[in-house]
Amino acid sequence: MTRAARGKTSYHAGLAAEDQVSQLYDRSGRPVIARRWRGTMGEIDLIVREGDTVVFIEVKKSSTHALAAEHLTWPQQRRIMATASEFVGGEPAGQLTDMRFDVALVDGQGRIEIIENALAA
Repeated sequence: MTRAARGKTSYHAGLAAEDQVSQLYDRSGRPVIARRWRGTMGEIDLIVREGDTVVFIEVKKSSTHALAAEHLTWPQQRRIMATASEFVGGEPAGQLTDMRFDVALVDGQGRIEIIENALAA
C-alpha cells in the first residue's frame, strides 16, 4: 500500500472513530455542538455540552487503546487547550466558562474508552 493510500485509510478511520464517539456522547444526553472546530491555533475533534460545561474531546484511534493514547503529544495538548480558550471566547461567560478536556480512545475493534478530564493540570 502506498503512503498516500495509508494516509487516506487513516483519515477515513479517524472520521469513523469521531462518528462513533459523537454518537456515544449524543446517546448519553450530551449534545455535540461542533465537530472538527478550527481556530487559529488548531482543531478540536468534538465539542459537547454537558449542562453548563463545555467538553472538548480529542479522538485517537489505533489498534489498541494504549497505542491510541501514545499518539497524544504534549505539543498537541497545548494546541488543544489554546484552541479551546479561543472557542470559549465566544461563549456567554467567556473565559469563565466551565470546561473539561476528554480523550476518546478507539481501538481496532471499535471499542471506545473515554478518559474524562484527561488534560487536567
